[in-house]
Amino acid sequence: MAEAFQFELVSPERLLLSEQVIEVVVPGTEGYMTVMAHHAPLMATVKPGVVTVKTADGKPDSYVVFGGFVDVTPDGCTLLAESAVHVTDIKADELQRRIQDAKEDFEDATTREERAKAEDLLGQLTTLEEAIKAV
Repeated sequence: MAEAFQFELVSPERLLLSEQVIEVVVPGTEGYMTVMAHHAPLMATVKPGVVTVKTADGKPDSYVVFGGFVDVTPDGCTLLAESAVHVTDIKADELQRRIQDAKEDFEDATTREERAKAEDLLGQLTTLEEAIKAV
């Protein structure tokens, strides 16, 4: 069996999870990454998506994050999320509101940079919506 390590998922509102896990899958901006015990140190940006953890007893659990940063050390992993909730607590109307806000930001964008940023967020939220339906 894989070795466990400490994982913490923190949002501005609260500590969502602090426990020994054997695997964490994080939606990084460069792609999904799997973190296991003794992982090489790294710091990465997190995009909106689903974080999947496998607890020390082998049970999977999922959380929805809306961006943030992940800090991986050989001893553990900490994800500092801009916003995060357990996947069962995500409300479809809240996600739809965020998608609508992103659409409005895209339509209201006046520069190429603003338009690209809004388009990227809209794509991430749409992908997140599809991922949540699959969980």
